[in-house]
Amino acid sequence: MAEFTSYEPGTPCWVDLGSPDVEASRAFYGSLFGWEANVSPDPAAGGYTLFTLRGKQVAGLGPLFGEGQPAAWSTYVRVDDADKTAEAVVSAGGQVVVAPMDVLDAGRMAVFLDSGGAAISVWQPGAHKGAELANEPGAFCWNELDTRDVAAAKAFYPAVFGWATDDSGAQGGPMEYYEWKLGGAVIGGMMPMPEMVPAEVPSFWMTYFAVADADAVAAKTVELGGSVILGPADIPIGRFAILTGPHQETFAIIKV
Repeated sequence: MAEFTSYEPGTPCWVDLGSPDVEASRAFYGSLFGWEANVSPDPAAGGYTLFTLRGKQVAGLGPLFGEGQPAAWSTYVRVDDADKTAEAVVSAGGQVVVAPMDVLDAGRMAVFLDSGGAAISVWQPGAHKGAELANEPGAFCWNELDTRDVAAAKAFYPAVFGWATDDSGAQGGPMEYYEWKLGGAVIGGMMPMPEMVPAEVPSFWMTYFAVADADAVAAKTVELGGSVILGPADIPIGRFAILTGPHQETFAIIKV
């Protein structure tokens, strides 16, 4: 198992879903990935759910911050100081959506928009260090920025998180693709927004979950009330699909 007890600063460490119907989302993802739902008994936690797989925390679920906000999966980058990161975001041309705030004793978080309009969250760990299981079936394995402004992203993320880009381009396939690196380690990806995406959809971060069988999980997604946007299809590193959950939130799966 790929178990984690800590993450290096600048590394994606957690994913969670903001949903307008937490109970429905809890049932959907529990059935799809075999997750168990652990709802915080603390009223101050607002009903936040920690999903576990074989007893290890893999993802979170909570209500939306504002009325009318669309359901979405969020990527969290581990930082040492959320407040200083907020200052760096503004200096780099981004915006603070949710100012740094303490989450009980779990840690400190904030939500930003990058210079191209994509939402990205940060996590300053306290008791909660991040996902305890990753990079294996049923857990998140990749985080990818689909952006309408590659040049802006290539300036923003190095300034805020110290990332670098691998500019080898196609990465073995027909599409323009970049890898994010931190200290030489690959920690995520980036691609120009696909033409199939409607113009009104802003840049966004996509969460990928590892699966043992992409076709079976795609079929089960539809059975549970979700939908298939793309695939399943083979790409150089495996077989993947882009899916939506019951509230139109987008996520991806991949069998490597």
